[in-house]
Amino acid sequence: MDTNQIIYQIYPLGFCGAPAENDGVTVPRIRKVLDWIPHLKQIGITAVYFGPVFESDRHGYDTRDYRKIDCRLGTNEDFRDVCAALHKENIKVILDGVFNHVGRGCFAFQDVLQRKWDSPYTNWFHIDYGNNNNPDGFWYGDWEGHRELVKLNVENPDVKNYLFSSIDSWVEDYGIDGLRLDVAYCLSRNFLWDLHHHVKSRYGGFFLLGEMIGGDYNTLLQDGLLDSVTNYECRKGLFSSMNTANLFEIGYSLNRQFGSDPWCLYRGRHLLTFVDNHDVDRLASVLNDARDLPLTYAMMYAMPGIPCIYYGSEWGAEGARTKHSDHALRPCFDAPQHNELTDYISALSRMRTACDVFDKGDYKQLYIQNKQLVFRRRSDRGQIIFAINIDDQPAVLRFNAEAESAKDLLSGETVTFTGELHMPGKSARFLYTQY
Repeated sequence: MDTNQIIYQIYPLGFCGAPAENDGVTVPRIRKVLDWIPHLKQIGITAVYFGPVFESDRHGYDTRDYRKIDCRLGTNEDFRDVCAALHKENIKVILDGVFNHVGRGCFAFQDVLQRKWDSPYTNWFHIDYGNNNNPDGFWYGDWEGHRELVKLNVENPDVKNYLFSSIDSWVEDYGIDGLRLDVAYCLSRNFLWDLHHHVKSRYGGFFLLGEMIGGDYNTLLQDGLLDSVTNYECRKGLFSSMNTANLFEIGYSLNRQFGSDPWCLYRGRHLLTFVDNHDVDRLASVLNDARDLPLTYAMMYAMPGIPCIYYGSEWGAEGARTKHSDHALRPCFDAPQHNELTDYISALSRMRTACDVFDKGDYKQLYIQNKQLVFRRRSDRGQIIFAINIDDQPAVLRFNAEAESAKDLLSGETVTFTGELHMPGKSARFLYTQY
């Protein structure tokens, strides 16, 4: 799977309106995705990343069985039909690989609860039978204090074989093109190394994306580990720069990550670029000014990385988490909606996939003020100059474009560079020069 993609994230249990608790009733809700395929094509999506789809206790990240589609979503055959329909439209499929932990309802942990140390699965988990001052009569490792999420011992060869053979079945049954690894920062490097070599040796361009919230992304981007990680640093920088009228924040992050200096951290890497997802408040709920919605997406599409749209946010859906629930972040929409933002994102997607300088180009900052930013992306085939003015008022931006003229990829207008660029208030431009 090449990196010139526009990814669409779906949290299936919410998207399909499934019950919050597994009720054991099989309903083919996942087939709803079939009705959304025309919408996905319209907004230029090239890959769909599905959150958890396998049988779980509640929210999907508490897996019971890695070989069975959650009954609340339907059957394996239902999901196979969905994946086949997406592939028919040249849309790739990425699944959530939840390998750090399982739910208490997992068949292996249920056996341990019944037979304890006599269970053949006792070493699948991190268990201390000597610590019996617990409701289960023993202590077990979990994920960040959430007792419903039982930590797997991924160094155990039997666990590793079970997980890897599950991935093999997903490729065989659904033709998946990659995985997003949940809490990848928790997984051992040995496990990730073995996972990388397992899938790459069998499936060539199989894509491995890891969830990483902070720290040095290079710890997971080393050769033999992952292809990409989630760029939470720039997610925060994008909306925060808009709200504080301080583009120096996102400018600093972009320089730090992708600039030309030898110390820049991720130059040449393709991080997952996003403004919201199933774990954080939607962009429309965190921006102070709704007029900044298209400007934020413009910058997200212009910067290095792989753009990812969270379902519903393409038309500006709102959603904020509460102290005890993520439900508002993971709603069910009856049908896709279309408005000016949707049309703008569609244009951005078509522009980006048609021009590989967005995928292959370097990064160089040309001009920055609190409310204006200009940077250049250049490859051996062309150059993009991205300019943004988040002020209400027009601005004159003075910089060296290193080109005589360019074509605005959205308006089709030809721009002659004279050392300064006039920008209307609340506007962004993508200026392309072909070599």
